[in-house]
Amino acid sequence: MPPMLTSQQQPATALLLINEKSRKGDCARKEALAQLTAQGLRVIVPNADLTMTYSELIEHYADRVDSVIVGGGDGNQNAAASGLVATGLPLGVLPLGAANDFARTLGIPFDLKSAISVIVAGHRRAVDLGKVNGHMFFNVSSIGFSAALARELTAESKKRWGTLGYALAACKLLRQSRPFRAEIVHEGTAERVRTIQISVGNGRFYDGGRRACRAR
Repeated sequence: MPPMLTSQQQPATALLLINEKSRKGDCARKEALAQLTAQGLRVIVPNADLTMTYSELIEHYADRVDSVIVGGGDGNQNAAASGLVATGLPLGVLPLGAANDFARTLGIPFDLKSAISVIVAGHRRAVDLGKVNGHMFFNVSSIGFSAALARELTAESKKRWGTLGYALAACKLLRQSRPFRAEIVHEGTAERVRTIQISVGNGRFYDGGRRACRAR
């Protein structure tokens, strides 16, 4: 996948994609735009009339920008993944969602000003991408309980409760969840399981800070 922004070659122009429906998105765009331009970056904000996905927007503006900055949660970064791969543009992350597990894995601060400082300073990290059923993801992909939780957790709930919203939605869903059977093929071995969730992880955290693996 494309690398993070680098101090060796600071981009002149960045495409700024912020989910206004995210927990902090309603006020973050103007603040991020002001801080980025104050740091010497030229920023393009997509025309609100363009009804495109993040990846489509990235490809649409690819010949006019040197990087892409995505503000929101893990789902927003996932939505940009295929566009980043197609264009080769580097990614800057502004953690504005409820969980921000991808940013947590990379050690990106949740404070907007500090996250912007990371981008402007040009810190570069090469990261892997996961792919399930043709869909790319940065941090984790799940079926079962977690997928149902993501659908249950509304934008309004995220704004009001933040990470606590996950716990509230989880308590509700646990009473409704039923185990399912699946076959997992790993390193040439097939294993049949009965479970309420299967997750394929590409990062250290999931579900708002739960540790999926030990740091190396």
